[in-house]
Amino acid sequence: MYTNEQLTLKSLQYRHNILRWIKSAGAGHTGGSLSCIDILNVLYNRILNVSPDTFTSPDRDRFVQSKGHSVEALFVVLADQGFYDEKELESLCAYQSHFVGHPTRKVPGVEQNTGALGHGLPIATGMAIGARKDNRNFRVFTLLGDGEMAEGSNWEAAMAASHYQLDNLTAIIDCNSLQISGRTSEVMNNEPLAEKFAAFGWAVSTVDGHNLTQLSAALAAPLQAGKPSMIIAKTIKGKGVSFMEDIPKWHHGVPSDEEQIMALKEIETAIAKLTEGSL
Repeated sequence: MYTNEQLTLKSLQYRHNILRWIKSAGAGHTGGSLSCIDILNVLYNRILNVSPDTFTSPDRDRFVQSKGHSVEALFVVLADQGFYDEKELESLCAYQSHFVGHPTRKVPGVEQNTGALGHGLPIATGMAIGARKDNRNFRVFTLLGDGEMAEGSNWEAAMAASHYQLDNLTAIIDCNSLQISGRTSEVMNNEPLAEKFAAFGWAVSTVDGHNLTQLSAALAAPLQAGKPSMIIAKTIKGKGVSFMEDIPKWHHGVPSDEEQIMALKEIETAIAKLTEGSL
């Protein structure tokens, strides 16, 4: 089990890798990948019962990244988990590469093609129902964006998950308050999210989406027997790079050469401070 300090270091390294590969590809969803990376870090390094060796096991845990546009975060974590050599990301967004701008099952470790928003929660709900029918104990997780909650299919799935008492299902919302066209509250206000999911029959917990301790505690087990779990993770779009944080234009964008140098240096400085403090 990784310590919080080790996981913090991983998050910094993941952010560094996200920026490197987006710059190399010349395309990518920078802000959302940086906002959700701490969630993926905790899931894959502390929670999920899945690995390259067990990915074909019917008893593995399932993870569906519904906010598929932030695939760069998922790709760097899957590489770190050993699903493929990180060098394969050199082909990110290149012609005929499987490493495209959204998750595809042609990439090792990816459970489901996603990117058309509003699909992940319905798919995960179906997986959780399947586990029940097959008498299996695996858990199902899905990561959504807060802007994605404007899709009606999410609320149909939320009703079904509650109706079938799917306490083997956990959904996480990367609640960074921004989407491609601006503030979520201005584009299509969805608050109060916690109260809405509670009214739909879910157990709900709101956490700091960059606090590894809070994330670990919320994801460790179902929140309540007989109810699906909703984790509302309050995050900052572009987290970890000061000039990108909470700025709408970084929903999708590639840093200039100068911006890339600044961003990587900021993360490298944070890594140095952390590693020096542990000596």
